[in-house]
This record gives sequence, structure tokens and C-alpha cells, in this order.
Amino acid sequence: MRRVIVALAAIGLVCALAALAYALAHRAGMDRLSGQLRDRLTVTLRSVESEIERFGYLPEVMGEDERILDLLETPAPDAVALANTYLQTIAAHSIADAAYIIDTDGLTLAASNWDLPTSFVGHNYSFRPYFADALANGEGSYYAVGVTTGIPGYFLSARISNPAGPMGVAVVKVDMAPLERAWVQAGEITGLADEAGVVFLTGVGTWKYRPLYALNSENRDLIARERRYDGIDVAGSAPLIGTPIPEGQPVIVETDRDALMMSVARIEPQGWQVFTALPTAPIAEEARLFAGVAALLSLVLILIGLYAYQRRQLTRLKLDQNAVLERRVAERTEALGLEIDERLRAEAELRDTQDSLIHAAKLAALGRMSAAIVHEVSQPLSALDTTLAAAGLHAQNQRPEKLDASIRSSRDLLKRMQRTVRHLKTFSSRTQAMPVEPISLASSVDAAIEIVLPRAREVGVTIRFDPAPDAPMIAVNAVRIEQVFINLLLNAVDATAALGNTAIAVSISQNEDRAVMAIHDSGPGIPDEIAEKITEPFFTTKTTGEGLGLGLSISRAILEDYDGTLAFAPARGGGTLTTVSLPLMGARAEHLEPAQ
Repeated sequence: MRRVIVALAAIGLVCALAALAYALAHRAGMDRLSGQLRDRLTVTLRSVESEIERFGYLPEVMGEDERILDLLETPAPDAVALANTYLQTIAAHSIADAAYIIDTDGLTLAASNWDLPTSFVGHNYSFRPYFADALANGEGSYYAVGVTTGIPGYFLSARISNPAGPMGVAVVKVDMAPLERAWVQAGEITGLADEAGVVFLTGVGTWKYRPLYALNSENRDLIARERRYDGIDVAGSAPLIGTPIPEGQPVIVETDRDALMMSVARIEPQGWQVFTALPTAPIAEEARLFAGVAALLSLVLILIGLYAYQRRQLTRLKLDQNAVLERRVAERTEALGLEIDERLRAEAELRDTQDSLIHAAKLAALGRMSAAIVHEVSQPLSALDTTLAAAGLHAQNQRPEKLDASIRSSRDLLKRMQRTVRHLKTFSSRTQAMPVEPISLASSVDAAIEIVLPRAREVGVTIRFDPAPDAPMIAVNAVRIEQVFINLLLNAVDATAALGNTAIAVSISQNEDRAVMAIHDSGPGIPDEIAEKITEPFFTTKTTGEGLGLGLSISRAILEDYDGTLAFAPARGGGTLTTVSLPLMGARAEHLEPAQ
């Protein structure tokens, strides 16, 4: 029962707060909408007045021209032609819809559209108010649908006089459709109504030529007599709103566009009514949303209160459980620490194993070349023994020039052996640190060929390599990348020798931002059934004892460390094309010295 009472009280509180939030939000929204409406009405009023005043001077200027005065004094054909041309020029330059001259009887004598089927020339417009107002007051203005063209416009008129009295009336017709098009494009609920309340310009298409409110009989008769909207049943159209709106006061009205807040301002002396409106539906929607948010927040606060109450009830139980949980956490932390230590030891062992495998692959490569290396060293040793014996004889025979030549030859042989031993010592070392340094790809390939060359000579294979002088630079470790090239060159030498061929071609190229080293052997190629397995660890096609099956696997792993790739493809003319791709050193090579 207590819970039911609490729930009902909470629901009542939420509803009350939601209603209050709706009322406050709706009132604030309507005030904001009223301000927006007032600003929009002011802007619209200024734009309409500017459009009206833009051509106000033109009728009077037209009436002062000698060609127009001559026409009104003597309407001969020559005077009419001159006046027509002048009016045509005036209309074109001022961008007016039409300009024409009416005599005191209301008959049009000349017009800018004299050469069009809808020409005003010869038509009598004495029934138009702008004609009567101009004769009586000196000027006039009037908005109506043209009885000749059927095109609506704003007519501005001025009396033309001489000392003897009125001579005629100059009229300019202005097209106000651009103002209406701007309202339509902006989607504004804005319009302009005449003094009787009939809307003649509006951004809402269905409102045009409809009265704002019901027309009285006097206005209906006046509109019909003046033929203001000739051919349009204005009186038969339903009013947009019920009663006139006080000027400058926002009012909520019901129209065929739902509820709107509308405001009206008058333009004098025309007596026109400028109106603009804004929909109130978004305000109501916003207020409902605000009320919903308020209700939701109220509900959340109530739920938070209930949660806090329940939390106080559960705190005592949690205090007891915390001790148990802390003990379990401590136990788990200790176990996790032991697991981390064990994992670190395993990772260290894995790294040691990887280093051992790489070193084993080096030794395996050296083992494959051992006979050739022994030959490469023993041959200079034999030559050195012979050269030193000859040097002894030259010394006994006191022949210094031949003694010098023998000593120089002996030193060259020693340098050759030292270079071979140095390459082998560097390659077979088991270094831990592998620093990245700028390496000339050509020099790295040269060093690898230097080590593999004894093996190639032994099996009768020639390695052809002609590097370009501007060989690309790469950022790798010299010893590791040489190991890759040595493994690939040894495989190419063995494959070429297996078929009894004698040529291997090594080339270097540059492709956009990568350097490419290619080895073209003339061996039997790689069978399709083993193409995907050749880089797997311990996979080898050689007989037992010739290799560990680690060369290509380790080569691929080393290249991946430097964002490199290793690919094999059938070569033209037979054999295999082995391709190594590595990123160029780029701008970083400018700040580093090449490795020696």
C-alpha cells in the first residue's frame, strides 16, 4: 500500500512539473516568435517601400521631354514615332514594364510597347484611378491587373501641364513580380494587400487574389468598376481570416495553413497592407518537447531518490562483501603477477630461440659454401707461398725491383684473404642489437655477392651485376639484409647449377617510393604445388644435410621487419624471378651517413 501511494504521488508530481514546463516554454516561444515577426515585418515593409519609390521620379521626368510635349500639342505621326522611340528607350534603361502617354481624355497616344500585339496605343484608360488622380492631384499610383496585357503591375502617373493647363498624363507600369518571387523562394508567409484587403502579391500561391477578410459591398463595387483584377473573381474567393488585424499587433489566426501568428503594417498614401506570418506549430512542438524533457528529468530525479534510498539499504551488505572481494582481488593480483612474469620469461626465451634460428641459418649458409670458402682462402695462400719464395730468391740475387714486385703481390693476396675473412666474420656474427642505418642497396648486394662468389665459382655459375651509379638508399640493418640477399643468391646458384646452366642476373631498380632487387636464375623454377610452402619454416627441397629449411622463412621475417616484401614468379625464358621490395630511405638519407 505504501509503495502504491508513493508511486501515485510521484506520477502527480511529474505531471504537474510537465504542465508548468509546457506553459513556460510556450510563453517564451510565443514571445520569441513575436519578436521574429516584428523584425520580419519591418524588413518586408522597407523592401516594399523601396520597390515603390524606385520608379517614383520617372513619370515626371518623362513629362518634361520636348518630344512628349510636342506629341501632346500636335499628335502627328512623326511626333508619335519619336515619342514611341523615346518611351521604348526609357523603359529599357529603367527596367520598367511599360511607359506610355495619355491625353486628357484618357486615350493612349504613345507607348514603349507600341510594336507589340499588347500595345497600349489607342486604348482609353480614363476609368483607371491613376489617370483621374494625376489630373486632379498632379500624381497617382495604382496596382491592378492590366486590362490589355492581363499582367499585373504597379502604375505610377504624373500630370503633364503647360501654362494653359493640363496636357496629359505620363504613366509607368512597374512589374513587382520579382519581389513576390523572392518571397516564394524564401518560403515566407508574406504578402501585400490593397486598401480593400485583397492580396495581390504573396509568397503563398494559394493566397493570391483572395481577400484577407470578407469584402463589403462598397469595396466589391469599387473593384469591379475600376476593373482592378479584370477577369478574376475576387469577391467569390473565401477570406483568409475572419476579421481585420490591428496594425503592428501580432495576432494568432486560423487559416488553411493551420494556426499562424500574423502582423500587419500599412503603406501610405497607397493604403496597402503589408502582412507577414509565422507558423505556431513549431512553438507548440518545442513546448511539448520541453515538457517531455522536464517530465523525464523529474522522473530521473525521483528514480535517483529511490535509488539512493535503496542504496542506503544495501550499503551494509556491501560492506561485508567488500572484505571478501578485496581478499579475492589480492589473490587474483598475485596470480596475475606470476602469470606476467612467466609470460615475460617465455617471450625472452622466444627471442633467444629466434636469434638462435637466425644464427643457425647463417651457419647453414656458410656450411653450404664451406668447400668453396676453403678454396677461396687456400688458393691465395698457395700463391702467397710461391710469391714469398720468389721474393727470397730475388733478395739472394740482389734484384730489388723484382723483390718489390713480389712483396706488392704478396700484400695484395693478403688483402684479398683479409677481405674474404672480414665478410665471413661479419656475416657469421651473432649480434643482439640491430640498428637501422642508411644503406646503399648496391653496396649491400655487392657484399652478399662477395660472400656467395666462391660457391658460385665452385659450381661454375657466373653472377652478373651492373649497378647504376645512383643506386637507391634503404633504411635497414646491414648484416640482416645481407643475410637475406645471401640466402636468395645461394638458392639461385644451386638452382642454376642443378640444370647445368651458368648465368644469374642481379638487377636493382626504383619504383615510386620503393627500391627493388631482382634475381633472375636459370634453374628449373618453382613447382605450383610447393609455391605456397617454400617460405614456411623447416620446409626444404634439398637432400638431408644440405639445409635446415629456414633460409626463406627467416628472409621473409627480416624483410617484414622493414616493411619489405619477398615474391617469386616464373621468369621469361625459364627459371625463377625472385623480387625483394623495400621502402626508399627518402629524405631521411640526407641526414645520415651511408653504412660501410
